[in-house]
Amino acid sequence: MNITTSQPSEDRKRHGEHILIHMTYIAKNVDLDSGIELTRALEYWRRYFEENDIVSALVISEGYFVQSFQGTRPAINTALEKILDQHSTIVHNIVNIEEIESRQWNGFLVKHLTSSVEDEEHALKNFSAGSDYNPYLMKSSQIESFLKAVFENAESN
Repeated sequence: MNITTSQPSEDRKRHGEHILIHMTYIAKNVDLDSGIELTRALEYWRRYFEENDIVSALVISEGYFVQSFQGTRPAINTALEKILDQHSTIVHNIVNIEEIESRQWNGFLVKHLTSSVEDEEHALKNFSAGSDYNPYLMKSSQIESFLKAVFENAESN
C-alpha cells in the first residue's frame, strides 16, 4: 500500500497551522539574574522563535516581563509549553490570547525599560495602576496598549 502526502495543505489545516495566534503574558523574574543568564535566555528564545516563525515583543523592567508573541496555533502552543516547563519557578499569567489576521511585530523585539524620563512616562504615567510599575496591577487592555506604545515604531503593519 502506497501512502502519499499529496494533501499537505489539508494536513496543515487539520492542526491549525493556518490560524495565527496572538498571546500576551506577564511574569516576575525570580530565577534569572539581570546579567549573563538573562542574556543567554534571551538569545535562546530569539533563536527558538526565529526557527519556529514566531514574532515577539518583550519588555523587561524592574524584574517583570511583559511579552507578546504571535505565530501559528501549534507553534504558540508548543512555545508556551516550553516556556512553562523551562521557567517553572517564574509565575506566568496569560493576560490575552486571540486569533489574529496578521502579525503585529517583526522579529524578536526586546526593550529594557530604565529610569529614563521617556521610559518612566511609558511605564508609570500612562499605563500603571499605581505609583510603582507592576504589570500584575494592569488590565489586559492596559498591557496591550503599553506594548504598542513601547514598540510603536517597530510594528510591521
